[in-house]
Parts: sequence; C-alpha cells; structure tokens
Amino acid sequence: MEGGGVGEKPLRRIAEAFEGLAEAANCKTASMEVAPFSRACSHVSVLFGCLGIAFKFAEMDYVAKVEDLFKASNSISTLHSLLELDIQQDSVKRPGSHSRNLLRVKRGLDMVKILFEQILVTGGNSLKDPASKAYAKVFAPHHGWAIRKAVAAGMYALPTKAQLLKKLNEDEASAKIQMESYIRTSAPVIVYIEELFNSRQLGIDW
Repeated sequence: MEGGGVGEKPLRRIAEAFEGLAEAANCKTASMEVAPFSRACSHVSVLFGCLGIAFKFAEMDYVAKVEDLFKASNSISTLHSLLELDIQQDSVKRPGSHSRNLLRVKRGLDMVKILFEQILVTGGNSLKDPASKAYAKVFAPHHGWAIRKAVAAGMYALPTKAQLLKKLNEDEASAKIQMESYIRTSAPVIVYIEELFNSRQLGIDW
C-alpha cells in the first residue's frame, strides 16, 4: 500500500475513525466492538506502507493481525468477549490467537502515536529520529537482534517528512491537525486495551 490516491486523505480517515473509538473507550458502560475497532485500525496500515523498508515487517505483521480481528468480528462482538473466549480456551498467549493479535495491533497504534508526537516536536525534514525513537520505545524490546539491526539499516531509507506528507496528500498545517487528533483519540483506545489485559493479570509485555 503506497499511500493515498489522488485526492485521498489517509490521515483524515484515521483521525475520523479514532474519534469514534475514543468515545467508546471513554464510555464506561459499553464494551468496544471488534468490527469498528478493526476497521479503524485498517486505515493505519497505510502509514506503515509509506515509511518504506524500515517498517515493512511492521506493515506485513500489522495488516495480517488486523485482518484476523476483522474476520473474528463475524462471530465475536466485543474486545472483552474476544479476550474472555481465549481465556476460557487457555489460548491467550498462543501464537495466532485473537488476543495475541490484539496486543500486536495495539503496539502498532502506539508506535504511530509516538511517531506523530516525535514528528510534531522534532524540527527539520528527517524522519529518522522520530521513527527511531518510536521503534525503540514500542517494538525494539520485543524484537531479536537480527530484526533490530535490519530496522536500523532501513532507517536510512525512510522518506523525508515532505515526501511523507506528499504521499498522504497533506501540507504541514493540515497534517499537524490530523496528527494531533490521532494522538488525542488513540490514547484512550490504547489504555482501554492495556486495561483489558492488565485487569485479568495477563500483562502486556509478551
């Protein structure tokens, strides 16, 4: 996926989708539904595609995990039910389980959030520093030496900030608005998922 087509606004789609998710995350009386969650997350995959070879592994892994959750939404209505079902089947930490995939998707959302935060506070046209910091905080602790080395090498092939914005059909001012919106709305969604795991003493660092 190479970014938006002519006239498309991927950042805007992401920001709008996460507005709805944030409302669900902040509502204490309702559970977040799997279908709208997976649909919103699918919009984020375009960003990994725009970052090139350094995040190719993340794009492929993220897209597969989101697709699994979307398929699961045909038979499982909420993220709460999804986790409870895996707990009952003693399969939460099993490779390929919906719960494990949910945790991986959460990391993807977190990485994009930190990337946007770093882009907004870092001057200049290079994405190497923002992307490196986001990777180091979210993905690196869970990756072996070989993957970390490959990602470090790929950082030199990142697009510039100007090239990224062009792919996303945004200028600096409009991108700032959409990035700030995602940072604000993704935060409660990320916390919601973390609390789903932590409230069941499952942890999130696996």
